[in-house]
Amino acid sequence: MFEHIYLQQRQEYDAIVVGSGITGGWAAKELTEQGLKVLLLERGRPVEHGRDYITEHKPNWEFAFRGLGDRKKLEEEYPVQSRSGVAREDNLHFFINDREHPYVEEKPFTWVQGNQLGGKSITWGRQSYRWSDLDFEANLREGIAVDWPIRYADLEPWYDYVERFAGISGQAEGLTQLPDSQFLPPMQLNCVERKMRDEIKAHFPERTLTIGRTAILTQPHNGRAACHYCGPCSRGCTPGAYFSSLSSTLPAARATGNLTIRPHSVVHSVIYDEEKGRATGVRV
Repeated sequence: MFEHIYLQQRQEYDAIVVGSGITGGWAAKELTEQGLKVLLLERGRPVEHGRDYITEHKPNWEFAFRGLGDRKKLEEEYPVQSRSGVAREDNLHFFINDREHPYVEEKPFTWVQGNQLGGKSITWGRQSYRWSDLDFEANLREGIAVDWPIRYADLEPWYDYVERFAGISGQAEGLTQLPDSQFLPPMQLNCVERKMRDEIKAHFPERTLTIGRTAILTQPHNGRAACHYCGPCSRGCTPGAYFSSLSSTLPAARATGNLTIRPHSVVHSVIYDEEKGRATGVRV
């Protein structure tokens, strides 16, 4: 599945993708499907979908700290990662050790990082919402910063394209401020949520309570199984019900035969050709 780097070998590619998270996975998929030979470089370790989700269904009581984690260890070694609220004992192997990967935080910035193939696509929250023109025009309306050079209409077909592949479950509501997606059937509200929705509609008819719009399948889609609601999503999802690079974009890229993945490859600089006016490679 993965190729080792041998310094004596020389191989040219049409494109090099650095990183294998949400963005890197999509780039690899799109480029390989267009017929380009692509080298994907990942600084972290290889992770195989399913097989390497080592704690996926491990009962919480089998963890030393019942899955929540050693507070002292989190404070000393994972102070930034633990800010996310997701880094815990049961999935800490998908997060970097902050003590080993320090960075300068001149302004408040929580840099959550995943040091493996798939990156943070293994642990992201999967909430997936379209921006509306209220978002794109916010700076212009408020007279601050810089106006966005695009509007919702420019992105709408690309939202459609991505959602049809990824699989987004949700309920169409026809809201101007929250455009509807290309939805799979929504997850069902529970009895308390249904009661709250009905009461809100009765007393505040202009307001809407709706189920979250998530990149989690409620029916089989593109060879991936529907969610069976086991719970610990951030440990990895063997059925592929939630969208990740490992379950979705990288398998699609591999299927073309045009993808080479090389883990343990830290890119430290980009090679820029002054005469051609573009990047021509990277240094690892």
